Amino acid sequence: MLRDIVVLVDAQDREIGTLDKLSAHSGRGTLHRAISVFLTDEYGRVLMQKRHPDKLVWGGYWSNSCCTHPFVGESTIDCATRRVREELGLSVELTFHFKLKYQASFSEEHAEHELVSVFTGTAQGQPVIAPDEISEFMWIEPEKLSQELLAKPNDYTPWCILEWKELLAQKLLR
Repeated sequence: MLRDIVVLVDAQDREIGTLDKLSAHSGRGTLHRAISVFLTDEYGRVLMQKRHPDKLVWGGYWSNSCCTHPFVGESTIDCATRRVREELGLSVELTFHFKLKYQASFSEEHAEHELVSVFTGTAQGQPVIAPDEISEFMWIEPEKLSQELLAKPNDYTPWCILEWKELLAQKLLR
């Protein structure tokens, strides 16, 4: 099934194969392609989601608006657009900003090792969340989010923290 396969890449984002999702997240992880999206509303607040507790890695943690892995043959922008619609019930025009490579261990058995394409967009209206993916959501002021990430980093996914820092460093969000 396509949903259980991730695209393996090298550090330059060249495809080098595929692997099932569980194996790609086992041990220290195998580098694979991913996307992350940060949505804001018309007031500049950031949409954050709490990952469903049954997620393999970082279940029950707060994270950015949505994230996932592209299907084989799917572009990152198509993947990001699809995932915003699937997880949040929103149709949003997205802008690509940068790629970020990171590795983070969740446990002795599972980790993330991803080359992530990061997108932003402005949402119109309230999300209708996919309850099997998201347990809750919140809109938060960017300044408050920055404070929360510093004060309670263990409540957030590691990729969210890294990507947020880079968005701020590039002055893409305030």
